Amino acid sequence: MECAFCTSGIDHCHGTLVVHPDRGFAECTDPSCLDLDRVRHGLIIDCHTLDAGCACTGAEKSLLRQAS
Repeated sequence: MECAFCTSGIDHCHGTLVVHPDRGFAECTDPSCLDLDRVRHGLIIDCHTLDAGCACTGAEKSLLRQAS
């Protein structure tokens, strides 16, 4: 199966954008993602919905790439 966005040449990311509303930043599960704009991500979740907790609350260490 091919990604419709890839075959159409649309700029997008295959990762999930994790938004930290209390901290004012986002991070992506795709380590190669360079643009954390919401429009590029088909999947966007709030950090509080992560099963393993969130690094911004100090609950668990996150394996996600943080935006600088």
